[in-house]
Amino acid sequence: MKRNIFRGLGIALITPFTKEGEVDYVALRRLLDYQLSNGIDFLCILATTGETPCLSAEERQRVKDLVVEKVQGKIPILMGCGGNNTYEVVNTLKTADLSGIDGILSVCPYYNKPSQEGLYQHFKAIANATQLPVVLYNVPGRVGVNMTAETTLRLANDCENIVAIKEASGNFTQIDDIIKNKPNNFDVISGDDGITFPLITLGAVGVISVIGNALPQEFGRMVRLALNGDYQNALTIHHQFTELFKLLFVDGNPAGVKAMLNGMGLIENELRLPLVPARITTFGEISAIVKELNIKY
Repeated sequence: MKRNIFRGLGIALITPFTKEGEVDYVALRRLLDYQLSNGIDFLCILATTGETPCLSAEERQRVKDLVVEKVQGKIPILMGCGGNNTYEVVNTLKTADLSGIDGILSVCPYYNKPSQEGLYQHFKAIANATQLPVVLYNVPGRVGVNMTAETTLRLANDCENIVAIKEASGNFTQIDDIIKNKPNNFDVISGDDGITFPLITLGAVGVISVIGNALPQEFGRMVRLALNGDYQNALTIHHQFTELFKLLFVDGNPAGVKAMLNGMGLIENELRLPLVPARITTFGEISAIVKELNIKY
């Protein structure tokens, strides 16, 4: 029986681009060095924050290979593999080079708006197509459909290698229902930085984080304090970041965190259309909060 190894601070890794619009592999190596030196627990690559829909198949493969080479097994790697074409996702899992990958993150199908039975059958087919652990990803704000607690629990009980869900519905009642009734070999991971602290108090085991791209040490400390039951000190850090959580998403993700990383000198402030960089006013507000917090890079 597979167990979830994706706990603590996971990073939803961005994909840096050059000013010419190409994937910046030099900056990617630099960013990975920064993450590994700041004690993150796992990486989540080629998912939403990585602008994966805007990468070619060749670029996705090269990013995957570079990350695997750089990490060298030091921490687990979770890789995005989802879509709204079940046949295509299953075929990818059966034919792609997944060497060095420790698990798959699969998002609810977008645009099609399947029923709950459709969601169940979709993820069951994905689970049957791979021996790797599968982490479900429920993010109704992006995909247009919410996977209910009932469907999540049904998958958790019926599919041995479905080991966790990244929950970004923002529905505390639903998430608490999953945590309360889930089997022991299934976990809930926060998919939203801003509610990670309260979700951990309910029983979530960690987060797949956007802000962690820029602040892995500081946000990681909050996560670990909360996981260790030191809620008061964790809450203090959580409240320090409240405004920053909002600003990072006001111009879309990953525009905010890329602006932040650019200010740190780690990457160019470049995104691929249809996404565009954060507004100058947003960048200024982010910089002011970081300065006020006295965070040293």
